[in-house]
Amino acid sequence: MEELRIQYVNLELQGNHESHYTQGFSSKTLVVRRGAPFKITLLLKGRAFNPHTDTLMFRILLGRLYAEFPVTFSKQGSPSRWSAYFTPKGLNPNSPSLYISSPASSSIGRYSVQLHVLTQHGQKGYVVGDFVLLCNPWCSEDAVYIPFEDQREEYVNNDSGLLYMGTPKNLESRPWSFDQYEPEILDICLKLLQVSPQHGRNLQKDYLGHSDPIYLSRVVSAMINCEDDRGVLRGNWSGDFKNGVNPSKWTGSADILRQWAKSKFSPVMYGQCWVFAAVMCTVMRALGIPSRVITNFNSAHDTNGNLVIEEFYSETGKKLPHSKDSIWNFHVWVECWMTRPDLGAGFDGWQVLDPTPQERSGGIFCCGPAPVKAIRDRRVDLVYDIPFVYAEVNADVHTVIVKRGQVLSSSTDTERVGSLIVTQTIGSPRPQNITGNYKPTKAAMSLHRSKSATFSGESTHKRGSTRGLSVSLSLLKVPVAGENITFTVMVTNTDSIPKVLREHVNAQTKKYNRSPSGTFWEVHNVVRIAPHEAKVIHHLIDHAQYESLMGDDLVNLAVVMEDEFTQERVLASEEFNITSPQLSIQIADEDSVMLHKEHTALVVFCNTFSVPVSGLLTVTGSGLIKGEMHSRIQLFKPGCTMERSFSFIPRMVGKKMLQATLVLKNNSAKIVGYRMISVKSA
Repeated sequence: MEELRIQYVNLELQGNHESHYTQGFSSKTLVVRRGAPFKITLLLKGRAFNPHTDTLMFRILLGRLYAEFPVTFSKQGSPSRWSAYFTPKGLNPNSPSLYISSPASSSIGRYSVQLHVLTQHGQKGYVVGDFVLLCNPWCSEDAVYIPFEDQREEYVNNDSGLLYMGTPKNLESRPWSFDQYEPEILDICLKLLQVSPQHGRNLQKDYLGHSDPIYLSRVVSAMINCEDDRGVLRGNWSGDFKNGVNPSKWTGSADILRQWAKSKFSPVMYGQCWVFAAVMCTVMRALGIPSRVITNFNSAHDTNGNLVIEEFYSETGKKLPHSKDSIWNFHVWVECWMTRPDLGAGFDGWQVLDPTPQERSGGIFCCGPAPVKAIRDRRVDLVYDIPFVYAEVNADVHTVIVKRGQVLSSSTDTERVGSLIVTQTIGSPRPQNITGNYKPTKAAMSLHRSKSATFSGESTHKRGSTRGLSVSLSLLKVPVAGENITFTVMVTNTDSIPKVLREHVNAQTKKYNRSPSGTFWEVHNVVRIAPHEAKVIHHLIDHAQYESLMGDDLVNLAVVMEDEFTQERVLASEEFNITSPQLSIQIADEDSVMLHKEHTALVVFCNTFSVPVSGLLTVTGSGLIKGEMHSRIQLFKPGCTMERSFSFIPRMVGKKMLQATLVLKNNSAKIVGYRMISVKSA
């Protein structure tokens, strides 16, 4: 009798990738999700398979962990164990098909597969190859199961999105390519787990931990920064990026992760909060854990844990760098969806994870997972890092006017910190206001969208008051690069006597995470106001006075109104960003963009600045363009329009983001644009 031999094992890549929602990852490696069966077909040589005398036995290995199981004729295997069964639609003895099923609590990672054929004449072993196992948010038994298909599409499958920056009154949307389907990226994300200190200390314990999204998320949160390990990114908030890349110039995660892997896991320079968060979102989506990027506007960093942030101003309205506490105009972190069996079902769902290195958690620089529900309920007794995140969204702001060390006046604002928390709306470029998930809110702020910016005119002023005098500061319109900044100061005398006031108005540039630097514009006036009069004072800052200072900087604008008779002082202040002009992208035959066909994109920019500009235009697009395309833009005058054409050949179906970035030579502003393109199969 001829010997039973296996000639070839067909891993059924296309069918398995479709049924496991992993089509984008690889055309050469089997990528499947835990808790769901995947199909393989054997091509036999020598003789046919005899189910009465022959047995097939699988052995799958992850590091030193392994499982052995036979192929049976029953689908009813234990859900907590690996199993395999022949296809129920009839057995082809010359080329049998079978399904392998993993528990929904399996460790994720790259497995190797061996197959042993047992016959009456002995046994023979074969190396089948490797496959990658990921978390499965489509499986109700998986700890990362998320119930709605549109959520899975957005928070797992989507490989691009918008990050929100700026200020609550003028949200800036920055396109980002998560790139989880780009070549090599999934392998690098898996390698990140192996480079972690936990893996180095105890391989077996670490591999077992890869079954648990709580454990995985803490490992990834620590590995995105390099403070304690061979992590991906080094943070830099100094403003000096000469030995690396300015964080504002990154447009996607693939370049960062590839550079990290290519350098044998030396940190990539540099990242700031939105870069750390976006790269972590890429890794978590690649591993199959639903993830989204969150922006907290006016985010407190409370160093002494008293839930009070102190800010100091001079008597002429200049903000002073006297406090160890700080408020970042925005801070960006990640939410991941998972159950919390360690805390109870009431804390399942979205969890805050923050890879930006700020505070140590369990001795290392990571943060979370902190249940959003626990933050809202102030359950500071629960793990992980809830007190720190709670302070980021809830601290009070104590504002003090000082002169030569003496306090002249003070006020407290209980609503500014965490005043707006947003993420991208599913299937839309609009921001979704999720502030109410984190804290009780009096009323949700209205978000009025205008192109890539959001501006709420209702809330553009800040008020200050003392006995007999109130002052408010109000921007008249969204500040746009190349245009003058116009604003008003309204002062109201609530007393029955006239007043002589000194008005001090001060404008300083600032980074989103630091106190302002020097004053670039100021004005001082004497104001006479009658009893019960409300007076509006108009001010204008010429664009030439701030244009060279901008880039990613913001403006701190403050007015101090001083009563000459009583010496009382009232402060009103506002921090705002300047909206940069945008690139527009036009696609020829936009409704008929087909896979593997050449198409053309036209990038257009109108120079709204008051001076000629030149620079480098870069176009990227995950699934649309391999690498980057560049075009040098020669000097062109104010009011003139620049156009450049680029061709691209889509290699993935679905909604894809085409990005364009213009870095100007003689101007610190960064000009961006994007277009979502729906690619159809040919």
